[in-house]
Amino acid sequence: MPHVIVKMYPGRSAEQKQALADEITKAIMAVAGSSEASVSVSIEDVAPEAWVETVYKPEIVQKPGILFKKPGYNPL
Repeated sequence: MPHVIVKMYPGRSAEQKQALADEITKAIMAVAGSSEASVSVSIEDVAPEAWVETVYKPEIVQKPGILFKKPGYNPL
């Protein structure tokens, strides 16, 4: 039952978010062998001024053991 949470800056349309969710779902189905019915995807807009405290520090810096794609930036 994979559930993916995407956090990103605001500004994408509902259509863009749906397209992203569709592509993530396809990738999970292809790589993990999950059925489409078992996949869920949520997309959370995070204001740029809140990024470091609500995403970068708790989700990236503090969880290196589960971070499989590291960002190429460091806002600290």
